[in-house]
Amino acid sequence: MLLHIVARGKIARSPEAELVDRYMSRITWDTKLTELPETGGRIPPHKQPLRTVALDEKGRDLSSEKLAGILGDWRDGGIREARFLIGAADGHSEQQRAEADLLLAFGSATWPHLLARAMLAEQLYRATSILAGHPYHRAG
Repeated sequence: MLLHIVARGKIARSPEAELVDRYMSRITWDTKLTELPETGGRIPPHKQPLRTVALDEKGRDLSSEKLAGILGDWRDGGIREARFLIGAADGHSEQQRAEADLLLAFGSATWPHLLARAMLAEQLYRATSILAGHPYHRAG
């Protein structure tokens, strides 16, 4: 299953970009990162069937194990792509929230978008490590 992060805004060269690259390169599943401008832009075509996860402050605060379980169920159920949406400064539209299969939050705090991108990449690495039975998830 492809893990595809679609994020508004360019990350450029930064410590956050290095973290995203570090974790994305460690994931053994197929991964993709698409950066879009703050507004507009074209989201690339997706593989079917698709599940969409929108990072949203009102979303569910899942443990790493629960996120891994969801991804594992999707993968085992034949889902070909899980798309993770990180919105612009104003977040997602009501339509995007309603259409998402899962609204995901990293706690009740508000996080800078670049840091949220790095946190998401780390959680995807952790989730795939859990599913592979790798001990990484117990180290953090």
